[in-house]
Amino acid sequence: MSAKPVILTGDRPTGRLHLGHYVGSLMQRVQMQDDYRQYILIADLQALTDNGHNPDKVTQSVLEVMADYLAVGLDPEKTTFCLQSELPALPELTMYYMNWVTISRLERNPTVKAEIKQKGFERSLPAGFLTYPVSQAADITAFRAEYVPVGDDQLPMLEQTNEIVRKFNSLAGRDVLTECKPVLSKVSRLPGADGSAKMSKSLGNAIQLAASADEIKQSVMSMYTDPEHLRVEDPGKIEGNVVFTYLDAFHPDQDYVAELKAHYQRGGLGDMKCKRILNDCLQTMLEPIRARREEAMQDPAHLMAILKQGTEKAREVSGNVLADVKKAMGLDYFSKF
Repeated sequence: MSAKPVILTGDRPTGRLHLGHYVGSLMQRVQMQDDYRQYILIADLQALTDNGHNPDKVTQSVLEVMADYLAVGLDPEKTTFCLQSELPALPELTMYYMNWVTISRLERNPTVKAEIKQKGFERSLPAGFLTYPVSQAADITAFRAEYVPVGDDQLPMLEQTNEIVRKFNSLAGRDVLTECKPVLSKVSRLPGADGSAKMSKSLGNAIQLAASADEIKQSVMSMYTDPEHLRVEDPGKIEGNVVFTYLDAFHPDQDYVAELKAHYQRGGLGDMKCKRILNDCLQTMLEPIRARREEAMQDPAHLMAILKQGTEKAREVSGNVLADVKKAMGLDYFSKF
């Protein structure tokens, strides 16, 4: 077996991936696939926790997400892609783990609290949504993942995973499950084009990886900058200025970006020029991704074949972990006789 450490990451398929996904994890996954045994989980079951009323939205997005993965440079020869709903070990592990997590602990999870507020669930909260940190713990432990790329807003999820691991290992009297460590991205959270705290499909402020040249330009030209920068000659603020946040995240020449910032802050640099620079940057970066994505979507059978092959491999790996868990709990009845 390869000595490379195991890394697990994934996305909920609720639509096409956007620049927030790209800078937050996709770039990182491409860079890490040579040095890690990488599994990418398409978390369709977790996507249903807040889309149970509209399952078609989830099922129709699976191939869209697969096309995005290949378009950014993830290689099926180096990375294993798998589908959550086709891995029966995951819901069974989730059921076991829920016995060691209290409702009050789930309600205190900062990530869950923030998303409940954002989605306006209040007491209409689906039970599946409240317990999805446990499902995520099952995902991570089922692959014995040592590392999980996350934004800082997801750190409470990994903390809760490791709590479950420690509780179970203590119960078993030995290390059956593996604790994981976070791998933080360079840009933990990309703001929306409108200046909102987070880029999100649901908020309508995201730039899709598959966006057309016109859509990219329209989004950039409408971006939030410094509302007090009324004249070109006025000094401008870069703090909270979305254009400079995106230039920091995506422009290949950071020395040039530093010069732009200094110029903007002392005055004499207009918002439109900064936006044109950003537009050129994003157009250059996204054009080949868009072309590769369009090519991938021409052959959906090939996308599904890649996903099926990876899922079969992942089923074996997660099934072995489930067998170890059941044995540690004394639930391996048939193997005893």
